[in-house]
Amino acid sequence: MEITLNGETRRIEAPVNVRGLLEQLGLDPAKIAVERNLEIVPRSTYGQVALTDGDRLEIVHFIGGGNAPVEVPPRADAKQTPNQTRADKPFVLAGKQYKSRLIIGTGKYKTYADNAAALEASGAEIVTVAVRRVNLTDPSQPKLVDFIDPKKVTYLPNTAGCFTGEDAVRTLRLAREAGGWSLVKLEVLGEKKLLYPDMLETLRATEMLTRDGFQVMVYCSDDPLMAKRLEDVGAVAIMPLASPIGSGMGIQSTVNIRMIIEDAKVPVIVDAGIGTASDAAVAMELGCDAVISNTGIAHAKDPVKMAAAMKLAVEAGRLAWLAGRMPKKAYADPSSPLTGLI
Repeated sequence: MEITLNGETRRIEAPVNVRGLLEQLGLDPAKIAVERNLEIVPRSTYGQVALTDGDRLEIVHFIGGGNAPVEVPPRADAKQTPNQTRADKPFVLAGKQYKSRLIIGTGKYKTYADNAAALEASGAEIVTVAVRRVNLTDPSQPKLVDFIDPKKVTYLPNTAGCFTGEDAVRTLRLAREAGGWSLVKLEVLGEKKLLYPDMLETLRATEMLTRDGFQVMVYCSDDPLMAKRLEDVGAVAIMPLASPIGSGMGIQSTVNIRMIIEDAKVPVIVDAGIGTASDAAVAMELGCDAVISNTGIAHAKDPVKMAAAMKLAVEAGRLAWLAGRMPKKAYADPSSPLTGLI
């Protein structure tokens, strides 16, 4: 008769039971487990379970934790390949090219004038803006557009404070109506304490907005698999958090962000948690396309100086990534040869 044994077709003499087959194979019944037609065969019944033509058997045993590592070749479209010379490519976002790789926010500043001064020092060409109700009791209050001209700087409406996909879509439709913007920043939060992204709602909202004609930049967790799903449903940029919003703790998982960068076909922009210039430099040295900073600049003792520092850090980090850092070594390596000493 013919059976399938561990995925391979094999002809054996009939009649035979499981124990007889194991004896033919030279296997010790005490050291293996047998599955017949997707059902486990109890060891105590090996002598009673007769095999029939067409049976499918799996015989398994324990081995040391896993196989040898498999070398996975880099994807042909990967953004960076180890030991590969890196060419500087322009920062293109939703079809538009930008010189600056720093994006700044417009919240938490003492005044709009302070915000405008920080923007000038940062050299940023994109600012994130929140959508809020008009103050009907005092329409004469200063407005952001009076200090930062949306004709000269790209406004990036965001959905800060939204906790459902429907709220986010509604907010951005209003933003599009108010300013004609289709490039938007999506964030859908899970709850008020952590301000961590609700990734299931975020994914759903990304799909809804993409179908509605928006170009969606998505604030997300640093999960490489979820980042890829967002890209697959149409996100034009992936924006993993460095650490919780407003925390200033810098990048807490360089490994995850590096994996997101290596697999992404769209820009990767580190968002949330950038507290100082060195945090921005680390993000850029990982290969990020850009960095967003709001609280790190706005809550500095001197926001204008911090904005200038962030600008230089982003530029230095990008240049260091292009240069390719030296490999880390466990021991000292002298800069000058030790031969020929006097």
